[in-house]
Amino acid sequence: MTGVYKVAEWIMRFSVINLLWLTFQLPIVFLVLGALFTEGRSIPLLFTLIAILSPFLLFPATAAMFASVRDWIADREQKSIMQAFSRHYRDNYKVSMKVGFLLTPLWTIIIADVVYLQANHTVLLFAFIVFGVVLYVYTLTVMSVMVHYAIAIRAILKKALFLTFGSPVLFLATIGTSFLIIYVSVNGLPFLLLFFTGSMISFITFSLFYRVYQNITKSGG
Repeated sequence: MTGVYKVAEWIMRFSVINLLWLTFQLPIVFLVLGALFTEGRSIPLLFTLIAILSPFLLFPATAAMFASVRDWIADREQKSIMQAFSRHYRDNYKVSMKVGFLLTPLWTIIIADVVYLQANHTVLLFAFIVFGVVLYVYTLTVMSVMVHYAIAIRAILKKALFLTFGSPVLFLATIGTSFLIIYVSVNGLPFLLLFFTGSMISFITFSLFYRVYQNITKSGG
């Protein structure tokens, strides 16, 4: 029964964190749903609103989720998942918001160009998709670095850049696992989007980062 209890506990952890992550950025969730089920002139407006709100909602909620899974991986006791998430949200809000102001314009440019170029300019479309993949890994790495180190924003961005391009294993593993989770969530098990997709990606991403961090620490880097 101990094994069953542990499995149930981890399922509960992942689902609660994922639901909290979505709840703390609920306006963006509604806007994304609106963009998916809407056609025409309102789509640019919806994406503009998402871009405006992202630094204030998406990035702080994602930072709180990464900080929460960091506690699990580092064996830091949490009396309450909700209280821990709320505390991490408050503690990381200013830094994550500032990071959001820096990264959101890059995401906006890439997404807008991919949407615009999808019918034409195959070479440019491929180039922007590659940039998007790199930015995706970089963004997740920034989140991992931000919740693990008490350093300035410039140092966070530099360290994340070094890890993104300096650790091929981290890069490829992040892309591979994220693609698999998102693919299964969208095409096979849509309920995962509500309960597990974000939390699983953050858990695996931080686990990969933490292993790299431990190897660097052991080698004295």
